[in-house]
Amino acid sequence: MAVANFAAAASFGVFFLFPLLIEKHGGTKADIGLVMGVFALAATLCRPWVAELIDRLGRKHSYTIGSLLMTLLPCCYLALGSDLAATYLLLLALRIVHGVGLALCFTACFTYVADIVPPARLNEGIGMFGISGLVGLAVGPSLAELALVRWGEPAFFYTASGLAAIGLVCHLPLAETLMRGTTAGGVSFFAVLRRPKMVLVSVLAVLFGFGLAAAGNFVAPLAVERRIAFVSLYFLCYSAAAVLVRLVGGRLADRFGERRMVPYALSITGIGLLALTLVHGQFALAAAGLVAGCGHGLLYPALNSWAIRGEPPAVRGKVTGIFTGALDAGNFSGSLLLGLVGEWCGLSVLFLVAGGALLTGLLVLWRSGGDSVSNKA
Repeated sequence: MAVANFAAAASFGVFFLFPLLIEKHGGTKADIGLVMGVFALAATLCRPWVAELIDRLGRKHSYTIGSLLMTLLPCCYLALGSDLAATYLLLLALRIVHGVGLALCFTACFTYVADIVPPARLNEGIGMFGISGLVGLAVGPSLAELALVRWGEPAFFYTASGLAAIGLVCHLPLAETLMRGTTAGGVSFFAVLRRPKMVLVSVLAVLFGFGLAAAGNFVAPLAVERRIAFVSLYFLCYSAAAVLVRLVGGRLADRFGERRMVPYALSITGIGLLALTLVHGQFALAAAGLVAGCGHGLLYPALNSWAIRGEPPAVRGKVTGIFTGALDAGNFSGSLLLGLVGEWCGLSVLFLVAGGALLTGLLVLWRSGGDSVSNKA
């Protein structure tokens, strides 16, 4: 499943450079925000259905559907042609279906892992598994940049499709982890969402997703604007730092509690995004990626483990769906709003706003208090 997650994440990471193609074909920064954001919007709005499917059909079978979509859809972009204005609505429709595929893959695979990781090492296990996705997010843009430079746009999309196909093939021998007779028993997605712990984790995940929108959608345009070569250097450093943090500190949250770790993770991630306002060369770009990646390496598994800790198998798909859906909601709103900010005020202000959103999470934690939303709430 780690190999499958690596492949799906790498396929998704290819599209970190898609804004360059949007601009090449006449799109504005607002267009980048909309086209990239509608992907996350679709992934968010489909989460109740995706979560129910995973808790009823099973983790593996749901992943199969998602990876099929991730394999087939990149090739469909080639049919749109080069006239962005003429195919705008079709492009948005394609991005919507693509977003559903990614939602199925990511929600199903993290639920699968939560089923098999020992509860006492939940944060460590999810963090270690997440390394596969982080490596994929680094490899995807690097392969995409190579394919785009050497062979052009068709190779860009074939790369995304081929990577997803690896995930489709390699997960097929796995056994299903959802035991029959452990279905959700009438507990709805929205009933789980209303729990105090889930409300707090969801708000923090939205803010995290808002920051991810800046890193995923606007670092490439920033590098082009400031004439920094090798755009994928940022994503390589980002992922390397996140991987290292998980290898070195994977047990910290299991030992001290997720809530204690989240403020530090929010702060580090926010500072990494704020640093992009000062970037004017490759060294600074790499440094900003390292800082933001360290924060990501702590924040994602801590929030995910906080959400799922103590939850029965029958609702784990819903809990994971809520967490990942909140991330996508933040990614969508971030893509759209930050695209407008970038268009009106420039990319420096864009990353200032994105970093500030992460730091706002500290205020949310402070206002929430500690007793009613503990790790085991």
